[in-house]
Amino acid sequence: MVSKALEEYLKTMYVLGKQNGNIRVTDIAQKMNCTKPSVNKAVHNLKDEGLVNYETYGTIELTKQGEDLAKKVLEAYDIVYLFFKDVLNLQEDEAENEAEKIKSVIADDTINKLAKYVHKVLDLNDLNCNYDVNKEKCRICKRRTSRKVIKK
Repeated sequence: MVSKALEEYLKTMYVLGKQNGNIRVTDIAQKMNCTKPSVNKAVHNLKDEGLVNYETYGTIELTKQGEDLAKKVLEAYDIVYLFFKDVLNLQEDEAENEAEKIKSVIADDTINKLAKYVHKVLDLNDLNCNYDVNKEKCRICKRRTSRKVIKK
């Protein structure tokens, strides 16, 4: 079981990989506003869990399992963000901040139920994507993909 802190490192690595094409310790430290030794420790812990491949001073590569977990973390953020922004009508920056805080402590089952509620309220039921945070079924949702919700 990976800690929420390690999930955040993994999420950051995934986003950096998508943005830059490669993942380096320096970039992670800068993006997360932490020290390189902290990143190195996290990377080695993630490597021990089989979530990343890494050789000292090299680039970091997420394994399939690591990428799947990173996507799951991002998906949880997306659902909470949508709820705050589109259901509760919070301002975008407030919705982002609140989603970032809550998604790290919310259970998968709660995310699944929240996703179904959000889909119902936003009239996305006809898509029948049957959201499950562990299977990413909601990634096919046209509204969510076109909105480019993932910002972190």
